Amino acid sequence: MAINQLKAGALLSYASIGMSNIIGLLYTPFMLRMLGKAEFGLYALIASVVAYLTVLDFGLGNAVVRYTARYRTQELAEEQYALFGMFFALYSAISLLVLGAGVYLYHHVEVLFGSALAPPEMARARTMIVLLILNLSLTFPLSIFGSIISAYERYVFLKLVNLGRIILTPCLIIPLLLMGYKAVGMVTIITTLNILSLLINCWFCLARLKVKIRFRGFEWGLLKEVSGYSFFIFLGVIVDKVYWSSGQFILGIVAGTAVVAVYAIAIQLQMYYMTLSTALSGVFLPKVTAMVTRNTADQALSDLFIKTGRVQFMVMAFVLSAFLLFGKSFITFWAGTDYADAYLIAVLLMVPLTVPLIQTLGITILQARNQHKFRSIVYIIVALSSLAISIPLARVYGGLGCAVGTSLSLIVGNIVVMNIYYHRKIRINIPRFWKEILRMALPAAAAAAVGYLIDLLYPSASLYFLLTKVALYFLVYTMLMWWKGLNKYEKDLLAWPAKKLLSRVRLLTSS
Repeated sequence: MAINQLKAGALLSYASIGMSNIIGLLYTPFMLRMLGKAEFGLYALIASVVAYLTVLDFGLGNAVVRYTARYRTQELAEEQYALFGMFFALYSAISLLVLGAGVYLYHHVEVLFGSALAPPEMARARTMIVLLILNLSLTFPLSIFGSIISAYERYVFLKLVNLGRIILTPCLIIPLLLMGYKAVGMVTIITTLNILSLLINCWFCLARLKVKIRFRGFEWGLLKEVSGYSFFIFLGVIVDKVYWSSGQFILGIVAGTAVVAVYAIAIQLQMYYMTLSTALSGVFLPKVTAMVTRNTADQALSDLFIKTGRVQFMVMAFVLSAFLLFGKSFITFWAGTDYADAYLIAVLLMVPLTVPLIQTLGITILQARNQHKFRSIVYIIVALSSLAISIPLARVYGGLGCAVGTSLSLIVGNIVVMNIYYHRKIRINIPRFWKEILRMALPAAAAAAVGYLIDLLYPSASLYFLLTKVALYFLVYTMLMWWKGLNKYEKDLLAWPAKKLLSRVRLLTSS
């Protein structure tokens, strides 16, 4: 059952991401035109500011998964329930901190953005802050149930709930936008659906998994161990916020909402790209934790790292190369000519980001082994350096300057330093990893060359023609990768859904 949940969880993760990306791609142009550039920039700015408060999770979500998986491996049920009670109490305290921070932010909006926002924008910003703070304060205590479901490896339910939320969001927001509601209406719907999905996870844990929440006080020894584990994940979360939210924040101060809107579109595209990779590695934390608990040999973890890296590269190489080839035309058709500058910003972010995205299982291994201290320290130093570079560059070059600062930090910290650390300290066979990736990169590069010729010979005249070229490029990429890039495991992995479907059809026809 665990293996089926793992496979189904990975497939549903990609289904959720695919659905989210498709819906986002279809619904974003409508949203941009209904909101306008300034209103969308205001929404992106306030969402990025409030997102900084998510760092108050302190890495506890990963700790819930890790320690629950460990207790389950050791068959310690009562210890699990006491652990849940302690975490629930911690999250409730964090929720109070969020409310306090939200009150402070509400009363000091002018201090941050008084020179960039007009008075009507300031009023709407305050309303959105109230809604987003309410969302976040309820998310913290209720998020423990999603972590428990992950630790129990019940990925199908978790992913289906997420998929339902993804589908419902635009279905409810579009009528509101047509009725004249703007960013405030969007935030209201997002808040409501997020809280509803969290309550459904709570029901599943209590009613179906029969999980119990028992608070027996704080076990200080365990809390100290958890704090040592979570603190460096917390630093990693701070780094993520510096990387992906500071740009909007800086530009909101120095440039205004219109520039924020362009940068936000580039970040949105980069986030679509990022989720394609993180979905696969996310379902492996309980598995890797169990392997570490059983003292599995380094070679087995290294093999798993290479195996998942190859699968991730297969997906990421297609998306990146397709965006490099056709992305500029796509953004013009999709978001409008006002957002054309988002292409170069997105490229500067996506190209160096590809390496850490095909190595995300390394982070999971570090977390399972409680060896993520070095990574977190390196990332926080590099991210702060990136921030120091981005601020002066943003004043001169706007969103492009922010992207350059982020790109440089990704190259130094996430690529050079971490690959050396993975190889020397974690004993992952990085030279073999890159040899395996190179074997796949050659047919991917050949496909990209063919795609470049296609684009050169037939410039895009319409969105339909552009999508036709992308579909043709997908066929070329798939054939070359299947012929020269994939091994037997990867071919079987791709063929598995088709085989399952055919077996179901045979079963139905025979009966």
